[in-house]
Amino acid sequence: MTDRRGSTAAGGAPAAGQHTGVRNVVLVGHSGAGKTTLVEALLAATGGIQRPGRVEDGTTVSDFDEVEIRQQRSVNLTLAPLTHAGIKVNLLDTPGYADFTGDLRAGLRAADAALFAVPATDGVDGLTRMLWEECAAVGMPRAVIITKIDHQRADFEQAVSACREAFGDSVAPLYLPVSGASGEVSGLIGLLSGRLFEYSGGTRTEKDPDASHADRVEEMRGSLIEGIIQESEDETLMDRYLSGEEIDPKVLIEDLEKAVAQGSFFPVLAASSPHAIGLAELLEVMTQAFPAPEEHSLPTVTTLDGKTVTSISCDPDGPLLAEVVKTTSDPYVGRISLVRVFSGTLRPDVVVHVSGHGLAERGHADHDADERVGALTSPLGKQQRPVAACQAGDICAVAKLTSAETGDTLSTKENPLLMEPWSMPEPLLPVAITAKSKADEDKMSQALGRLVAEDPTLRMEMNAETRQLVLWCMGEAHADLLLDRLSSRYGVAVETAELRVPLRETVAGKAQGLGRNVKQTGGHGEFGICHIEVEPLPSGSGLEFVDKIVGGVVPRQFIPSVEKGVRAQMEQGVAAGYPMVDIRVTLYDGKAHSVDSSDMAFQKAGKLALKDAADKAKVLLLEPVDELSVLVDDDYVGAVMSDLSSRRGRVLGTEPVTGGRTLVKAEVPELEITRYAIDLRSMSHGTGSFTRSYLRYEPLPAHQADKIVAASG
Repeated sequence: MTDRRGSTAAGGAPAAGQHTGVRNVVLVGHSGAGKTTLVEALLAATGGIQRPGRVEDGTTVSDFDEVEIRQQRSVNLTLAPLTHAGIKVNLLDTPGYADFTGDLRAGLRAADAALFAVPATDGVDGLTRMLWEECAAVGMPRAVIITKIDHQRADFEQAVSACREAFGDSVAPLYLPVSGASGEVSGLIGLLSGRLFEYSGGTRTEKDPDASHADRVEEMRGSLIEGIIQESEDETLMDRYLSGEEIDPKVLIEDLEKAVAQGSFFPVLAASSPHAIGLAELLEVMTQAFPAPEEHSLPTVTTLDGKTVTSISCDPDGPLLAEVVKTTSDPYVGRISLVRVFSGTLRPDVVVHVSGHGLAERGHADHDADERVGALTSPLGKQQRPVAACQAGDICAVAKLTSAETGDTLSTKENPLLMEPWSMPEPLLPVAITAKSKADEDKMSQALGRLVAEDPTLRMEMNAETRQLVLWCMGEAHADLLLDRLSSRYGVAVETAELRVPLRETVAGKAQGLGRNVKQTGGHGEFGICHIEVEPLPSGSGLEFVDKIVGGVVPRQFIPSVEKGVRAQMEQGVAAGYPMVDIRVTLYDGKAHSVDSSDMAFQKAGKLALKDAADKAKVLLLEPVDELSVLVDDDYVGAVMSDLSSRRGRVLGTEPVTGGRTLVKAEVPELEITRYAIDLRSMSHGTGSFTRSYLRYEPLPAHQADKIVAASG
């Protein structure tokens, strides 16, 4: 099979002999950190591809989507399997942009260890720091790779300092980059071995380092050894080291590997992807120090009725338990599911139970189905390389699971199980869309259904009040990607529309109104006259209809008709077309005709009476107010609070949160926060997050209300 560069991909799919021979590693870091370039270099170094592609040329294996090629950045989670020293490494390349956190979280779920890419030119951003804390909370083993060490602005030691400041003191480098005569990085000095690994000749050679590096090496080596010894299970090791005893490097390496696998020590490596510097060292750490799948605890597993299951482990011969971590739809191939097998062995052409629960709030209704597994493949970019089976601990792609969505559990038909879904951020950027034509409208529903099945961070809402189809997205880039996929993948042309916020109407005070519906022009006419009084009620009261008719001036059978007319007019609104709420309507007088009065006549009279009363009482427009909880770094609290005030918000208070963060609570009108997801990210340099919940309706300021009424005609 040939890849997109016209070369023949080396060999077939890497095979895992057993689950102990697999490492699942997720590669994370901000956009532009060099993750995709590193994946290319590792694939080329291990024989997965003949030569590495370039992001700039659109020739990388990972970024094969047309959008990725055009934008020169990753937007999808992709799998790059490779083999080193007899161990299969499933390398999961994640998008670095905040809008695609859904794929990043999926990568974390599928992996047993995380590799953080930090460029030697930029250091650690806020998003990467937050992700590190997230991994720390679940005890995931981590390592740091300092990329772009060959860049002219690169400063390795400064990058290490930034990592220690952001990630803590348990971060220490294993290697020190050194430069050759030309000033370019030519090799790495191993701080434990004391050997220089030279790359200047195009091949890796080992020799003694130059004496000029001795002081730097000794200083960094001492710090590294102390860090390893602190995590060692041998309590005598520190005393021996402090007494001046030379500790055997083999002992230190064994302790290092244990500490990394346990998630208590985090090695820092260095790499120059274009010159293949540091790749061998990185592969060594990934295969020897990162844990095998059986060392990583399973997520919570239950039966379909909610009973916890504790007997399942990473055993190829155990009961089948797998999870769909990524779903893609291809117009020609159909649905392809990227699946991590946690227990048992997944084989093609067997019937499995597909179970999806716990994401109903995201628009993913609970579902259960039995489906036959299609062909199993090991994906590498666009290539789908067939595999005979997928054992516990491994990752593969499954074709044609028609009902499977991202986050679904696969298990045996006889013993259906359910894995607790991983946490996903709430999509908080609403984008209203309309189809460009009737033909697009017909295709849009099915296309959006497929996109929702693929992407748990996308929520689709048909707002009954505003009659708008709204896509709730993670940000502008996420929205642009969805619109692009609708057009390019499914041939659906859509336009974005201005988002309408569901306002309400009510009356400002008490007033009386006359509804006169008299049409007696011969034949069967209409006759209905009613007098009503309208007054406001507290928020949330709805309509209170009071009957004070005395003497039968309005016959009993027509009083419900007046109420029905009032309710109908309330739904339509009287000023700007928004529903009217929270009023008391008292019917106190009226007149009927023995022949021409009817149910419909008094319904119309009720409508007219409400309009008349509302005109006299003055109509108020009400806007929905949300409660916002904003979590932000302490450095940006002042800016966030000022911004909330400028949005007509009321700050209720703040409370400190661990990790140098603050929770700000405020009440803010919905009209002011339609784009808050974008604005907060910009304001907080990507470190802020928020949740929102509806609180109540409040009167809209008069000048804004007048504009809306005028615009409504």
